[in-house]
Amino acid sequence: MVGVFSRLKTIIEADLHEWLDEKEKKNPIALLNHYLRQCEQEVERVRQLLERQYVLKEQFAREHREAEQMAEKRSKQAEVAAQAGEVELAEFARREQAQYAERAGRLKQLLEQASRELFELEAKYEEMKHKLKDMQMRRMELMGRENAARAHYRIHRVISGDAGPALAAFADAEAYLDRLEQQVRSDYYRSTIDARIAQLEKQLQEGN
Repeated sequence: MVGVFSRLKTIIEADLHEWLDEKEKKNPIALLNHYLRQCEQEVERVRQLLERQYVLKEQFAREHREAEQMAEKRSKQAEVAAQAGEVELAEFARREQAQYAERAGRLKQLLEQASRELFELEAKYEEMKHKLKDMQMRRMELMGRENAARAHYRIHRVISGDAGPALAAFADAEAYLDRLEQQVRSDYYRSTIDARIAQLEKQLQEGN
């Protein structure tokens, strides 16, 4: 069963890669947008991890302060118990003080390590954001070039007479207007001639 799922996964991945290859050939800008969305998602994930690192650092700092405070408190309690002659209580307080002191030392190391890692993560996160911004600006540049190229291409088709249906529609419209104008002129001349002949006939009849 595992082998079947493994083969199915391989087939799906192969189909996906083939689809992406075809997508890249047809529209590289669309594929670029897909990659940039993935980068944006990765940057967002890193931001969330950074926030978690901040929280962990604060937890280490809080635990370290509490351990130091408890170590100091037990130290003073041990002195008070010793002065009062409570040997067992004083010994217990000293053991507690030693445990808290050891814990405070360990927490101090962890806090310093978390601080160093946080600093490194912040630097890399800023680098990621700058890189993503540069890619987004590059995408805008490419999209601008693509838009201009498409506009020039369409303009060239119209100017060069290769507009296909559009130019055919223009030609049909011009032919229609030519026919309409010719018909109007013909009707005008015909009506003018008829009126002129009628006038001449009237004049001839009056002369007789």
